[in-house]
Amino acid sequence: MIFVDNQNITDPSLNLAIEEYILTKLNQDETYLLFYINEPSIIIGKNQNTIEEINRDYVKDNQLHVVRRLSGGGAVYHDLGNLNFSFITKDDGNSFSNFKKFTEPVVEALNQLGIPAELSGRNDLHADGKKISGNAQFSTKGRMFSHGTLMLDSEIENVVSALNVSDEKIRSKGIKSIRSRVANINDFLDHPLSMEDFKQKILLHIFDGDENFERYTLTEDDWKQIHEISNERYKNWDWNYGKSPTYDIKRSKKFTAGLVDFRLKVRKGTITEATIFGDFFGTGDVTDVENALTGRKHEANDVRKALEEHNMKKYFGAIDVEDLVQLISE
Repeated sequence: MIFVDNQNITDPSLNLAIEEYILTKLNQDETYLLFYINEPSIIIGKNQNTIEEINRDYVKDNQLHVVRRLSGGGAVYHDLGNLNFSFITKDDGNSFSNFKKFTEPVVEALNQLGIPAELSGRNDLHADGKKISGNAQFSTKGRMFSHGTLMLDSEIENVVSALNVSDEKIRSKGIKSIRSRVANINDFLDHPLSMEDFKQKILLHIFDGDENFERYTLTEDDWKQIHEISNERYKNWDWNYGKSPTYDIKRSKKFTAGLVDFRLKVRKGTITEATIFGDFFGTGDVTDVENALTGRKHEANDVRKALEEHNMKKYFGAIDVEDLVQLISE
């Protein structure tokens, strides 16, 4: 495994571009580890409706970056007290959705520091029942990354204020607020760590204590391509926000695999437009499913035929077709 130095960049549009560049352009036979820290930002999941996920007034007043990532999952708040890690490797067909594989070395490092961290639920790391890390994955053309947050010393009040959390998500977790379920890693330490010390301790553990681990320094040509990716995608309003769809019907449900939200335009009983949002994880582009539904009658049999054209688990994870049929056509 090779550690990539991001040269202390804190612009999220550049850090996400670095991650994508490593995934698609660097040696495809290697496994890489990337650390990055972002300025105050909201990082939106690939399939989410940005406008509905953020507190727009708070974002504007506090000049937060809003950037959409390639991976699925939910929106997260980043700041200079949050360390992001990303394992970038081959997709061997068994690793996507295997969060334990990629979080285990991080959990072990945290345990070594005396933090009772463990993988909890679908993709979170908890300590004493409090969330300290969220994780997500993306796969394309035989490559994938699994990345996550580590809240060392984040501004918890900003985590609470910057994001809109749907009542459905809160009810599904049996909680009253975000504030009740998140914590900083430093809260569990007798002697709080600086970010630099924390980075080094996690890094050394991942590399089994070998201070001479292999590093890659991005070249001038690398940076040129990274800036191109950043400008074309992560600084692009259409990518980060897009246009919120007009719709006649909204159908959403929190499944074990995540929240799935269908917005449908229906004319004379026929679906004329479909848009899908959510924090689910899948390897497929949900545009395929949106296109399959378009032109179908808004009734169970035709919806079922449309969905059966594709493997739904590829797009939504472990959700049965019949559950989706019922959700859309109810």
